[in-house]
Amino acid sequence: MSELQEVSCRVNGKKRAFVVDPTIPLLHVLREILDLKATRFGCGEGTCGACTVMVDGQAVMSCDLPAGGVDGRRIETAEGLDGDPPHPLVAAFLEHQAGQCGYCLPGILMAAKALLEGEPAPPSRARIAEALDGNLCRCGAHARILDAVEDAAKHMIRGPLA
Repeated sequence: MSELQEVSCRVNGKKRAFVVDPTIPLLHVLREILDLKATRFGCGEGTCGACTVMVDGQAVMSCDLPAGGVDGRRIETAEGLDGDPPHPLVAAFLEHQAGQCGYCLPGILMAAKALLEGEPAPPSRARIAEALDGNLCRCGAHARILDAVEDAAKHMIRGPLA
């Protein structure tokens, strides 16, 4: 076990601070310390995408990102998409029935959000598929997922890249 470290960051817009072993994965901090359960444990090796979150606007796998590496950074999880009205991605996924079991959806939503916020114009279907390639879904909802992201792209307002 490493020496404990105080980590301070913004999670879904709120300033959060915690003391942890800096080598533990961010995923465990989100789920066990901050009680944000949407981010899922999948493979634990950064290859399935179930744990995808956004860090400073980029999609990252939280299972292999050490908690000490997020000090001073901005983290977004699927809980941050909750709102009234719902985020355009959430609304589109519901409209297109783009999820079946739902286990992979938080990671897919965050990868899609990072893509749509980072593109200067609505991305092509091929670009969406490429961006979501690291997110595995075994339910066979891929076509509906792509449809939903394409639809959400039409409704999201993009400003200058951060």
